[in-house]
Amino acid sequence: MTITCIIKYEIDPYQKDAFEDYARNWNEAIPRCGADLIGYYAPHEGSATLAYGIYNIDDLAAYEAYRARLSADPLGRANYEFSRERKFIRREDRTFLRRVTGNNGGGLIK
Repeated sequence: MTITCIIKYEIDPYQKDAFEDYARNWNEAIPRCGADLIGYYAPHEGSATLAYGIYNIDDLAAYEAYRARLSADPLGRANYEFSRERKFIRREDRTFLRRVTGNNGGGLIK
């Protein structure tokens, strides 16, 4: 069963460009390290501080192996350091979900 990791970020609204650079770097590193990146989403309208990163992974064991590869990846390490140096991420929370419907929704009433 595939699970989806949704990372909710609270970012510095004055460093949105730095967050977008950070997100673009993950576009290369995340797939290379074994997860299926759905995308990163930066503020556009409404909240100026809320952003998301979303990817799929096979299971929690695969997630742990992926995180180890990402930590060892040169771009992954550089991106983590970039976020620490610039401090544009104020908070991040990860949630793991499983899909229960297809793209068209649907379901049966029992």
